Amino acid sequence: MANERNVWVFVEQAEGQLAEVSLELLAKGRELAGQLGSEVWAVLGGHRVGHLAQRLIQCGADRVLAADHPELELYRTLPYARMLIQLVQVRRPYILLIGATPLGRDLAPRVASALRAGLTADCTDLQIGDYTSRQDKATYSNLLYQIRPAFGGNLIATIVNPRHLPQMATVREGVMQRLTSDPARKGVVEAVQPSFDPADLVLQILSRETRPSAVNLKEASVVVAGGAGLRGLAEFELLRELAYLLGGEVGASRAAVDAGYISRAHQVGQTGLTVRPRLYIAVGISGAVQHRAGMDQSNKIIAINTDSTAPIFQVAHYKIVGDAAEVLPLLIRALREKTR
Repeated sequence: MANERNVWVFVEQAEGQLAEVSLELLAKGRELAGQLGSEVWAVLGGHRVGHLAQRLIQCGADRVLAADHPELELYRTLPYARMLIQLVQVRRPYILLIGATPLGRDLAPRVASALRAGLTADCTDLQIGDYTSRQDKATYSNLLYQIRPAFGGNLIATIVNPRHLPQMATVREGVMQRLTSDPARKGVVEAVQPSFDPADLVLQILSRETRPSAVNLKEASVVVAGGAGLRGLAEFELLRELAYLLGGEVGASRAAVDAGYISRAHQVGQTGLTVRPRLYIAVGISGAVQHRAGMDQSNKIIAINTDSTAPIFQVAHYKIVGDAAEVLPLLIRALREKTR
């Protein structure tokens, strides 16, 4: 069959806006499908969202399965799970990728359970490779290597699922780079009609309130991040001032968030956001692997730390060994003088 090795991407959208992680997964799907000699299919659910299908093709999809139904206008677990399960059971994709967002973390386990398929959560990389079973010595070719941090980030685990399809993974936001949209790209849009059981519709949404996030680390070209090495809120205010002068956003390590210096929305790392700014300044951050997983792809990294052996210096392009209480005021003064 032509679609035996197809790579599927579940597309998350809200109010007609495509989730960035879905576009990132289309790009990764293109890479994986190229190795498998197959196609990338996007699964788009919603109501009156047909106009998004062409954009998905421009961003890498070969075929878009568009499920347009009033019951899919707002996300609810059961209708969306039913729609996706039905499609997978009939079309039988080889790989199914879902963003590791709150929505994806809710949807993926339910779909995997119904399909009796394996699921690896919060992947940071995906590759294609072969695997030989230690039990029966059978060799499986062209499996999906599902790569993610384990044991608190102290180990990188590579997981395979050779016996049950589809091979399912949720992937963290920001770890893949999306393709540049190509308006000339051609693909197929196929309308599909999901059917629901009455039990799927027991939950009704009576009202909905949304608040835009005041933090946009993923789009920031400059991120100034602080860690537990900063001594109190006063030094964190210096960090905010530096970020303001550079036109950037303030980030933080988990230790700084846990210390109450800043909200969790600013957290960068394995349990926070993955960012790729033009400039990342790490102040008082030791650079444990959990934090580096969220920022080591930044274009330029400046690290400020009193410990010359801190792990953050392993990924930094520019290294300043010094006390943040002394270094930050010097940087702020230099920037202020430059802008006068």
